[in-house]
Amino acid sequence: MSFGRLMEIYQFFWMFESHAQQRLAWQDAAQARTARERAEALAAAQLRAMLDANPSGQLGNAQLNDPDGLEQSGLL
Repeated sequence: MSFGRLMEIYQFFWMFESHAQQRLAWQDAAQARTARERAEALAAAQLRAMLDANPSGQLGNAQLNDPDGLEQSGLL
């Protein structure tokens, strides 16, 4: 058997392996898309819950020892 014939056989079997690896990559990509969609839906649900809990939209604007805020609330 010649070297060229051996290379043809090797390339033939390698083709099957590369196709199998490509199918695995497609499956991984599909799972990543599903996970991203699930994470985006969860983030949207958390945002809705935060806005329902505090509809004024003032989330994260509080400060410690804020004299103006303390005066407005009647604590100073």
